[in-house]
Amino acid sequence: MTLFLGLGIAGVALLALSLVFDGILEGLFGGLLEGPFGGLVSLPVIAGFLSMLGFGGAIVLGATGAGTLAATVAGVLAGLVAAVLTWKFSRALMRDQTDATPRNEDLVGTSGSVVTAIPADGYGEVLLRLGGQLVKLSAKSHLPVARGAEVWVEAALSSTAVSVRPVER
Repeated sequence: MTLFLGLGIAGVALLALSLVFDGILEGLFGGLLEGPFGGLVSLPVIAGFLSMLGFGGAIVLGATGAGTLAATVAGVLAGLVAAVLTWKFSRALMRDQTDATPRNEDLVGTSGSVVTAIPADGYGEVLLRLGGQLVKLSAKSHLPVARGAEVWVEAALSSTAVSVRPVER
């Protein structure tokens, strides 16, 4: 029983260490493990196998009293299931892609409304939508634009300022 619990605790400790040192096996072997095993040999997968081997064996040994061999077989089976599930879950997370971060250039061509009136060749403020979020930016226009008017963004001058023109209807 002590051996199984020790393996389970070692697996949990290895899992905690894998949060910091994940990828170290792949780095040590220069990617040799990635090709033939497809990520199956990694610290989280090994930690999942080891902890389930230990705790699964301890549960079977303590609950049934079936013997060390039966507990070992049950622990190995539970460990293999945990390893495969960890491997599939980590591969799914690695394939998850996020959208690109919005840039200032993405504002060009969008419409917005004037919050603070814009004098001719001067600065005011506009409210625009960038990446689904409302953003208030400084705005410059060649023509005077009144508060509340709709404008189009012609250019991104900086990360906090844009050049706009009033929308003509």
